[in-house]
Amino acid sequence: MPPDAEAVAEQVFVALADPSRRGILAELAAHGPATATDLADRLPITRQAIAKHLALLTEAGLLTAEPGERRRIRYRLDSAPIQVAQQFLAALARDWDGRLDALRNYLDN
Repeated sequence: MPPDAEAVAEQVFVALADPSRRGILAELAAHGPATATDLADRLPITRQAIAKHLALLTEAGLLTAEPGERRRIRYRLDSAPIQVAQQFLAALARDWDGRLDALRNYLDN
């Protein structure tokens, strides 16, 4: 995996480590683009906390900020970084599967 892809995966894992950020992503996945105010109305998180989480999620590439009506910013999911993280996990799983198969073969003999 290229080093830049590993850095993207790391940012995704850091972003997903927080349950509030996972909740924001789930809300956007379920209902589509929203503003920080919209999300604060739907989630048990203050608008200020949501704004901080949105900034981190945007920095990680998981969200795209789009200008909306009345100078409000709407946030939309971007799945590309998640796909990079999935590829990282798949490569890791393949490495472990190979090692576990070798151990199983050794123990069976």
